[in-house]
Amino acid sequence: MPASTEASMTMGAVSAVPAPDSRMAPGGPGYRRMSFALFLAGVATFALLYSTQALLPLISGDFGVAASDASWTVAAATGGLALFVLPMSALSERYGRRTVMTGSLAVAVVVGLLVPLAPSLPVLVALRALQGAALAGLPASATAYLAEEVRPKALVTAIGLFVAGNSVGGMSGRVITGWVAQEWGWRVALGVIGAIAVGCAVAFRLLLPAPKHFVAGSLKPRVLVRTVREHLSNPLMCRLYAIGALFMTVFGGVYTVIGYRLTEAPFDLPQGVVGSIFLVYLVGTVSASTAGRLVGRLGRRGALYAAGATTTAGLVLSLADSLVLVLLGLVLITGGFFAGHACASSAVSKTATEGRAQASALYQSAYYIGSSVGSTVGALAFHAGGWAGTVGVGLLAVLGVVTITVLGTRAARAQQRLLTA
Repeated sequence: MPASTEASMTMGAVSAVPAPDSRMAPGGPGYRRMSFALFLAGVATFALLYSTQALLPLISGDFGVAASDASWTVAAATGGLALFVLPMSALSERYGRRTVMTGSLAVAVVVGLLVPLAPSLPVLVALRALQGAALAGLPASATAYLAEEVRPKALVTAIGLFVAGNSVGGMSGRVITGWVAQEWGWRVALGVIGAIAVGCAVAFRLLLPAPKHFVAGSLKPRVLVRTVREHLSNPLMCRLYAIGALFMTVFGGVYTVIGYRLTEAPFDLPQGVVGSIFLVYLVGTVSASTAGRLVGRLGRRGALYAAGATTTAGLVLSLADSLVLVLLGLVLITGGFFAGHACASSAVSKTATEGRAQASALYQSAYYIGSSVGSTVGALAFHAGGWAGTVGVGLLAVLGVVTITVLGTRAARAQQRLLTA
């Protein structure tokens, strides 16, 4: 064989060997730093975003307003996030995930230090809306960062850890504010949360590894519109967006109203004890971080059915006038919600091959619209029909999740039959 032919064959054999995957994986370099950094970002995001939720009875009393009015301090923050998450995701496509996440946290913590100084409810609501808009740069950018920097097999677990940070932030924010507010009032409690968020933001920026696989995109509006249109024309994506919104409707309604229920008869619990109820968020930390294994055993749709069934059982149990059963119900609602959320959000990241930040942004937008709707409608239902009204809203939302999942199962089977025909 001529030497030139032999050399060319050798070079062809070498080029056929796939390049090693340089993305992060569990046990690999940078993975722990990345996981802890995004965990802290999740803590700061949820601690700030829902910082007023456990304090709503005190805010109602201080400003002399009803539960439905005070609930706007939650709905405004989540609504601001829902409105701005898509534009912020576009900025992350152009300027980088880490840059946008850092800027978002910086603005949010500054606003968080101003929130306790609000002289009236309208000013408080406006500051909360601004804070939610600032936080909009974090959720979609974080999941896009993970989709680019983490190997596909580890993606569900990595996103689950980020969602677990959300649950810890939501839990610690509510528990801390409950006990601090009992002694020094809701304004001091919000100031403490702001200070904690500052520490999380600084640690996040120091720990998060620089991205190695980010490719800058375009900020042209027509490019953004085309990408969004493509995602919204994908039936699977639309189903996942709707599932995220419906799960969050349940969660937002339950946790906005539960403080009012537990401070009233027959429970009459003090504010500090009501804040400690949110320790059940630890269940969400576990269920979110183990969502990958649940999907591995049951498949995505099976995991969503399991999450819906768990949430339904929790809603029904919470109707009892027994504190033990109410707590058990909250445990099931929390576990089911976080498992369903981690499953749906990771499916969005896996399904999107282009415009990942926009795909994640649309999911986050739907998710937080669900939170705003849940907190507002849940409070109105509580005002009209008590806790049973709030539970009714939650059960309707879970029915929506199950219906959408059934339709998705049928669509997948029909497509499979076409492929095998």
